[in-house]
Amino acid sequence: MPAVDRAQLFALSQYPLPHHGLSRLIGRVAECRTPWLKDRLIRRFIRTFDVDMSQAREPDPRAYPCFNDFFTRALRDDARPLGEGLVSPADGLLSQSGRLEDGTLVQAKGRHYSLTTLLGGDADRAAAFRGGSFATIYLSPRDYHRVHMPLDATLREMVYVPGRLFSVNLATAEHVPDLFARNERLVCFFDTPQGPLAMVLVGAMIVAAIETVWAGQITPLAGRIQSTRFDTPVELARGAEMGRFKLGSTVILCTAEPVAFRQDLQADASLVRMGQSMGELPGTPAAADQAERLPGTAD
Repeated sequence: MPAVDRAQLFALSQYPLPHHGLSRLIGRVAECRTPWLKDRLIRRFIRTFDVDMSQAREPDPRAYPCFNDFFTRALRDDARPLGEGLVSPADGLLSQSGRLEDGTLVQAKGRHYSLTTLLGGDADRAAAFRGGSFATIYLSPRDYHRVHMPLDATLREMVYVPGRLFSVNLATAEHVPDLFARNERLVCFFDTPQGPLAMVLVGAMIVAAIETVWAGQITPLAGRIQSTRFDTPVELARGAEMGRFKLGSTVILCTAEPVAFRQDLQADASLVRMGQSMGELPGTPAAADQAERLPGTAD
């Protein structure tokens, strides 16, 4: 019998866990407003993950009413200047990126999963992105956990997809098949001057909720796929906040047009920051000023 390494054992141990029950319990603790408890949780988290508070709009950890408010803290207006072209929607590790030529995405080395399943199971929705590109960004606990727009866009449809809540770190991605297409997620479809764009906010173990700026808290919902179309335009500027995670997870971008990714960005090796240039799409405007500041950040 082949030996089971620690990463594989970690992944296997998650199968029997009550993912949703455990995550909702952690969510209640994270909303606790008892001063001594929430301050202790925040201080320990900062020490454990070496969180840099100097870029936060409110650098005093004691000023946050609860842990979730600290975790989804806003940054200073000058903390994330916008680069050129397609910009990163979040701080994190660029775990994978590439083309969508065969209707699949790379999850990890040797593992692929279905674009159609990721986007909610509708082949017509997925068809627009075949031949385009994708990028997967993993947000670690120490990262900034608001998600922003990589392009100017108009929201067309939002699809909630129920699922499990496996951890989404590298160890789990290497050992749990179809990880991102089986976890709970929120799929947002946009129209942009560069063609259709999908942003997938993937839930994970102990992620208590996903929020958007247009609808507030979305997850958790009932256990069925739910689609919401937007007849009244929700327009978001490039760099504007679109959502946030209450505890960390993963964002997956899918574009209809192929992206010429920067050659210095390497899968499972490159850390990116929100607003950092990731590459060029046909027709993406260059930033007029590299010091352009982040617009539309919600408090």
